Amino acid sequence: MAEVLLVASHLTKRFGGLAAVNDVSLELRLGQVHALIGPNGAGKSTLTNLLSGDLAPTSGQIHYAGIDLAGLPPERISCLGVGRSYQKTNIFLPFTLHENCRLAAQSRAQRPWRVFSRAAANEDINAVAHEVLDAVGLAPRCEALAASLSHGEQRQLEIAMCLATRPKVLLMDEPLAGMGPQESQTIVALIQRLTASHAVMLIEHDMDAVFAVAHRLTVMVNGEVLASGTPQEVRANAVVQQAYLGDEHGALDV
Repeated sequence: MAEVLLVASHLTKRFGGLAAVNDVSLELRLGQVHALIGPNGAGKSTLTNLLSGDLAPTSGQIHYAGIDLAGLPPERISCLGVGRSYQKTNIFLPFTLHENCRLAAQSRAQRPWRVFSRAAANEDINAVAHEVLDAVGLAPRCEALAASLSHGEQRQLEIAMCLATRPKVLLMDEPLAGMGPQESQTIVALIQRLTASHAVMLIEHDMDAVFAVAHRLTVMVNGEVLASGTPQEVRANAVVQQAYLGDEHGALDV
């Protein structure tokens, strides 16, 4: 069995009388992609916000490396080893690709007392920036401005910045949104490469991509888990087919 890196147990998040996430449990394992699917408003992004610390749960626990993350601030959770990409790309457009990744790497190698040395001259940090750009396929363009990248390349850069913080768990919120077929294929291949050394939680509406990479699926509807299991089990689930997947990804396609 693959090593369990993160466990969420009975997570609930209420906004007044609305339960955006209600009693959700899941495990993220090293070397596996756990895809989270469901219609808009199902609670997928809210769940991701709970795991990353952007929101504190109303109740429930999140354990990573023996630590309960529930209620910890996002910067603390990130430092512990949980990285995240967002629905809306978050990069520094006026900076080069290298500068974007160098800044991300610096967050893990701060030197508050070395006020007279240039951070940009730190060889170790520069090496990390080059390494992560190479990992996502952008090293040849390291001196290009982030603003000059295509939408898909900006997504690759954001993932590189996340990798520069040295996470073991990657939370990826709709990384294929707004992409054409070729860009989507590039990101899918990247996710497959990264999975070997990370536990990945993927939110995605592209079902072809989901079934291409996922080892496990959790289907959410109205803040609750409708079904969870292997892709084959979820495809064969009649309730899931009726509520979300439809005939195209139904049991006959297993």
